[in-house]
Amino acid sequence: MQNTTTHQHTDCLRCGRTLTSARSTAIGYGPTCARHIRNAAVDTSDYKPHQIASARELIADAAIIPLRSTVFLAVSTDGTETYRSAPTACTCPAGLKGSRCYHQLAARLLLAA
Repeated sequence: MQNTTTHQHTDCLRCGRTLTSARSTAIGYGPTCARHIRNAAVDTSDYKPHQIASARELIADAAIIPLRSTVFLAVSTDGTETYRSAPTACTCPAGLKGSRCYHQLAARLLLAA
C-alpha cells in the first residue's frame, strides 16, 4: 500500500498572499499569479518540447518552491529527490553534467512572472 498525501498551501508561492479558494490552495498559486506564470515571456528556443511541458507541469503541481530570490527547491519526477535549481544551474543529474534541465526552465518561468 502506498501512502499518497497532498499538501494544501495556505499562502501563494509567488506573492505570499493568503489563498482562499480550494483550487488555489491545491495548486499553490492565486488566480492572478497563476495567469502571470502561464503568460511569462521566456525564451524557450533552447529547450525541447518535452522539457517545456515538464517545466509547466512542475509549476502546476507546485513542485518547485522559492528558497531565496533566485534559488528554488524542485522535486524530481518520481518525487523521491529534491534539487536546488536556479535559472542557470541545477543540482539534478542533468544539471550537474552542464545540460539545461526543465528545473532551470521552471525557475526562469517563475522569475519572469
